[in-house]
Amino acid sequence: MSLDAQVKELEMEIYPVLDELASSISTLNLERVRRFKGHLLALTQRVQKVRDEIEHLMDDDGDMAEMHLTEKKLRVEAYPWNDLHSLSNMSGGTRVLSVSAPDSPVESISGSQRLQRAFSTVMNSSKHGSFAGSSNNGENIEQLEMLLEAYFVFIDNTLNKLLSLKEYIDDTEDLINIKLGNVQNQLIQFELLLTAATFVATIFAAVTGVFGMNFTATIFDYPAAFNWVLVITGLICGFLYFTFLLYFKHKKVFPS
Repeated sequence: MSLDAQVKELEMEIYPVLDELASSISTLNLERVRRFKGHLLALTQRVQKVRDEIEHLMDDDGDMAEMHLTEKKLRVEAYPWNDLHSLSNMSGGTRVLSVSAPDSPVESISGSQRLQRAFSTVMNSSKHGSFAGSSNNGENIEQLEMLLEAYFVFIDNTLNKLLSLKEYIDDTEDLINIKLGNVQNQLIQFELLLTAATFVATIFAAVTGVFGMNFTATIFDYPAAFNWVLVITGLICGFLYFTFLLYFKHKKVFPS
């Protein structure tokens, strides 16, 4: 499967999961998004590597010339193999001559001169072939560069799709973090209210506990006095509770 087909398949699979996760946070959706994100990172690395390689080829004319296999084949076929064959024969003949007749320096010198002439012939022919094909190489490089530019635009578009998908995942994660932070703030607010209510209820329970002890006091001679104590204690506890609420709002702990 091509890279573009894999990217399209990933887009079709991950967008519904992200929308579902944004609406309802669950462990199953989080696990699916985590798996898709790992696949996305691996695919992004592959696409980025292909893009870098194409860009490197476009910057180097030598590499593009080596990629033109037809021109390379023609160069190999046009190489003067006959000259090389004659060169090898002359070098072999020189070696035989030097071994069979070591006492004739004139023949050895003439053999070395023929060897040098053969080398110069091979080099001149190869230079002539390179100069003749320089114009064709320029046209071939231009054509190959246009082809690589088309591939580069295509792979760059694929990479932009992956980056957009990664950005969408990051935005969804930010939204989830905001929702979780909001829930955490609500829990903290509820905990503060519960703590304040517990403190007020403790004061009320302490007052009623004191009057529940078995001791003698003049206040017990008036049966209605205990009722007034309960009413006054309840009012004081309610006042303290609302004081806590006003303090929390003043400190902007609770939204106004």
